[in-house]
Amino acid sequence: MTHPSSAAVATPPVSSASLVFPHASPVTSGSVQEVAPGVYWLRMPLPFALDHINLWLLRDGNGWTAVDCGIALAETQAHWDKVLKEVVGEKGLSRVLVTHFHPDHFGNAGWLTRRFDAPLWMTESDYLTAHAQYQVHAGHGSDAAARLFAQHGLDAERVAAIAGRGNSYRKIVSEPPTQFMRIMEGDEITIGANRWRVFIGYGHAPEHASLYCEALGVVISGDMLLPKISTNVSVWPTEPEGDPLKLFLRSIDRFLEIEGDTLVLPSHGLPFRGAHERVRMLHDHHRDRLAEVMEACSSPATAADLLPVLFRRKLDSHQVFFAMGEAIAHLHYLWHQGRLHRTRGDDGIYRFMRLPG
Repeated sequence: MTHPSSAAVATPPVSSASLVFPHASPVTSGSVQEVAPGVYWLRMPLPFALDHINLWLLRDGNGWTAVDCGIALAETQAHWDKVLKEVVGEKGLSRVLVTHFHPDHFGNAGWLTRRFDAPLWMTESDYLTAHAQYQVHAGHGSDAAARLFAQHGLDAERVAAIAGRGNSYRKIVSEPPTQFMRIMEGDEITIGANRWRVFIGYGHAPEHASLYCEALGVVISGDMLLPKISTNVSVWPTEPEGDPLKLFLRSIDRFLEIEGDTLVLPSHGLPFRGAHERVRMLHDHHRDRLAEVMEACSSPATAADLLPVLFRRKLDSHQVFFAMGEAIAHLHYLWHQGRLHRTRGDDGIYRFMRLPG
């Protein structure tokens, strides 16, 4: 498995017309904007179709906490240098907190923690997964992904392209720290004058951490709740029989526990209000996609067969990687519910078909 980009949208945009966006335009790279007392918004570029990530700086007593890091490329580090010089200053970073292991979130974690001798805070599952990805251990790597996608009907040419990607994770991630502070569900982290409660979400990453500050009326949602796009939810070769979509849909309901007018700080897109409405939109969106999958499986179909059903645009090889994972996830959701039957032919390919009735 390899993750060149974390949210890497595999499903179409979901209407956000009923959400409220307090900021009409994004902050420019290399600068910051205060969005709540002591909470500052940064935006860094990504070299993908999803071309940006939002990062956050929180005032933390005499220093700062950085939430997420951007990818480890020279352009991003140059933007960081500007922010560190003009905003953070001599106080430095007191900690680096990473929501999950994907490279646009974790990429500069090693670079920043070593620079300031600052501790890394993240969940254990994602910390260990970052190391496994970086070293291509424990079933990770492009070869494993290529084999999985071949089993789900992807043609030989595109399978070869995925196998030939090499360790794209390592190309945009600095050497990972070898120590960390573990964060877990329900933890309350004191950052400056405020306490932030940890919400753990599943389906997009092994153990994704979102942070909620009730006093400020702010939640840093990471990739779990995005305003306009649907978070990538994929089956990967480390858990080839998994049901990540069930986990994701269950996880986003956590955002119904916070106040509906909470300011949501997402990793992609603009900050917004309307968390409860956004959760409803995402449930509706996936319900519609699942209905399309059911219809497509009126005769035996592979995940590769579903790419033009779920993604109504031409996909480059980067997008095919995530689209295949997401197509398998939708099939597995219905298969685990007993609504689809799965077979494996003499060619070794999995096919799914709607059950009668």
